[in-house]
Amino acid sequence: MRDRSVRLLRCIAILTFTVLSIAVAAYAFAYLYREHSPYNRFAAQFAVSGLDVPAHFFGAGLALLLTPLQLGATVRRLAPRLHRLSGWLAASGILVAALAALSMARHTQGGAASGLALATLALAWLFCMGKGIRHIVAGDVAGHRRWMCRTAALSFTAVTLRLILALGTALHLPFLPVYVFATWACWPINLAVCEVLLRRRAIRQHPSPAASAAQS
Repeated sequence: MRDRSVRLLRCIAILTFTVLSIAVAAYAFAYLYREHSPYNRFAAQFAVSGLDVPAHFFGAGLALLLTPLQLGATVRRLAPRLHRLSGWLAASGILVAALAALSMARHTQGGAASGLALATLALAWLFCMGKGIRHIVAGDVAGHRRWMCRTAALSFTAVTLRLILALGTALHLPFLPVYVFATWACWPINLAVCEVLLRRRAIRQHPSPAASAAQS
């Protein structure tokens, strides 16, 4: 009964992750073509920013859209070519989005407080992706998967940031402090959850002698 409940919760978590990733990716793509109110502070600032905004939205949207596909064990096993192709597409999207984010960080809402957070996120995103690519080129599949899980967690910050903003709106909190908090909180939260899941997977795959003896 407990195993069935765990599997059900895991399926719900995967489904939620996938739906939110697709929804926010679709929002990113749609944002490039929508009409925006001149009273929208983000739209007004983005309008004068330049090409970094559409580059970031497109690259991040592409990376986020492909993240559930990249994490799927079934795709890796049954369609390795698709996994590799989508991986390089996602990596290209991350490269474009992260470099654009570094440019956007210079004039984001909240000034230097949020700009520094977003620049740090962009650099961490590039670092994790680079480590993942380095491991797979070296033939270290396990290391590649760990670092690409961290990369996926950072891609998912687009969702976490918006969930925090939505919570702040629901609680009628002032927007700017919530936004600054969200830029600093979204990526450590995601990385912390990712590390917990990676450690749990490692324990399941390589249980300690004491744990093995207790189960036998």
